[in-house]
Amino acid sequence: MNGNTLIVILSVVLASSAARFLPGTKARQWVLLIGSYIMYGTLAGAAFLMLLAVSSLMNYGWGQVLRRRPTTARLWAAIGANVLLLAFFKYLPPLVGIWGGAFPELDFVQRIVMPLGISFWTFQALSYLLDTYLEVETDPSMVEFFLFMAFWPTVASGPVCRLPRMLPQFRKASVSVREDFSIGLVRLTQGLFMKLVLADLLATGMTSGGGVTAGFDAIGVEPGGLDVWILGIGFGFQMFFDFAGYSHMVIGAARLVGIRLEENFNRPYLATTPAVFWTRWHMSLSSWIRDYVYLPLSALRRARWWSYAALVISMALFGIWHNASLTMLVWGCFHGLVLVGYRAGRQLGQRVPYRLPTPVGGVLSWGVTFMLVCMGHVIFRANNVGQALRMLGTVLTPGSYGFGQVTVDRDDYILVGLMALGYFAFVGISELLRRWSAFCGRGQDSRPSLALGRSAAPGITIGTVILATPEFVTSRRWWILIPALTLLLAIVAMKVGGGDETTIAPFVYTQF
Repeated sequence: MNGNTLIVILSVVLASSAARFLPGTKARQWVLLIGSYIMYGTLAGAAFLMLLAVSSLMNYGWGQVLRRRPTTARLWAAIGANVLLLAFFKYLPPLVGIWGGAFPELDFVQRIVMPLGISFWTFQALSYLLDTYLEVETDPSMVEFFLFMAFWPTVASGPVCRLPRMLPQFRKASVSVREDFSIGLVRLTQGLFMKLVLADLLATGMTSGGGVTAGFDAIGVEPGGLDVWILGIGFGFQMFFDFAGYSHMVIGAARLVGIRLEENFNRPYLATTPAVFWTRWHMSLSSWIRDYVYLPLSALRRARWWSYAALVISMALFGIWHNASLTMLVWGCFHGLVLVGYRAGRQLGQRVPYRLPTPVGGVLSWGVTFMLVCMGHVIFRANNVGQALRMLGTVLTPGSYGFGQVTVDRDDYILVGLMALGYFAFVGISELLRRWSAFCGRGQDSRPSLALGRSAAPGITIGTVILATPEFVTSRRWWILIPALTLLLAIVAMKVGGGDETTIAPFVYTQF
């Protein structure tokens, strides 16, 4: 990212923020659409901008066809057109790379570059087509649909939006200007901190050659079990801070424009079951898979075994969505089997009369869930399936020789431990402060001595912005964030100004 690109991005943000004050809805929509196209064209190039426009036109046309006559054949034809377009850019090159040795004339396919955000805006198009087929009330104009597909805060890496929620906001600007700017700046600050400080520190470590990235690349043929656990936990928090930070930035940027996006994370590492985890992690995509893949699949048969099979199939497709690789397929199947095991265990547990005390059972359930999720992170990050299986084999055989050997930098152990403990401690403290503030607010009439809780609200605001929490900040004293925001922008400027290319590590999900 060079200086000119940064200037274009800032110009689009300012113009889009000012568009909310335009008197006409159409004028506002056109400014947002043109700004979105300028932003996408700057980041992805003119050719991919044209591809986005063609995909938008194609899906708008399919929507009109389905609205006139919603038949299954037309729906599958529309879905097929989108899947073929996505597969050509995302799945064909790696497949040719695997099996194309016998066909050297296809080598050119491996040079095909995947358009920025194609997975996300294709899924948005599919949700529109499926909603139209199900006769959900959506009737966008062409400009509104093109804006839905290209909206600049979400076009690159989501969250995956749905038209029924976005369309009313495109048609009527938010009137809470001060609140929108307050929340928008808070979320931007939060996202920048999570990405530039927490995620990047975990990725690169405290010393040269350290960090999670180097750990996965350097881990031996027979990794130590403790190393595997620390790398799995470390990458899990790195990905969380990275993508949750990105989501906060996107949500904050959209609020500056007057658009409220869905939350994408909700304290996922506090989940006490695998099912709850997937209602808190990458929520926009996991809910998309649930609504448009799992539920239709599970409705095909009433048998219990089929509901389990539908879970595994859905999660396998979830994995393949990330990348056309065997590693992602194994990752998806792993989480599908974990969910099946959880459901089967819950049904079996209903027949057992004994119940553990609530605190003990809750802690044990959380611990098992957290460990299973971290094992999934190992598969997700592993360089190949062989490495993933070796690493999982090590953690599943704690009595084996070499389980306790340490090859990962000891500083990384300290860093990951501090990050994990800091996360849980901070979330716990923030929750206690939130409850205290709510208690003081409820009791302010009868307990005037506790009115100090009101002045503590801005403090809670600053506290909760450091981690991905679902609560919105309602305080309008956003000016207290100016020093932190200035420092973070200075970090960006130093990294961007260090050369023609930025030294900021790319967001994890931009590759999908």
